Amino acid sequence: MRTNRQGIIVWYQHSKNIKQIKRLGNVLYTSKKLKYAVMYVEQTSLEEIEKKLLKYPFVSRVDRSYKPFVRTEYENAKPDKAKQYDYKMGI
Repeated sequence: MRTNRQGIIVWYQHSKNIKQIKRLGNVLYTSKKLKYAVMYVEQTSLEEIEKKLLKYPFVSRVDRSYKPFVRTEYENAKPDKAKQYDYKMGI
């Protein structure tokens, strides 16, 4: 069964503490240079995990990803006639 997940960006101060962040969710990417990690957690436990992360002394900021709430279906998506003509010409 699929669960609804949401992304979180965790800004940290020391890269040696990534293990503690991994325990709370699925870490997808970590940047050692810019000192942030991208992780996914379930939407039902998002606020609890966010509070736990902010309690850590090495975490400076936590940002949410609002991708699940952005509409991806467009009402009036008509193709451009000039582009269709170019495709037919092979340009």
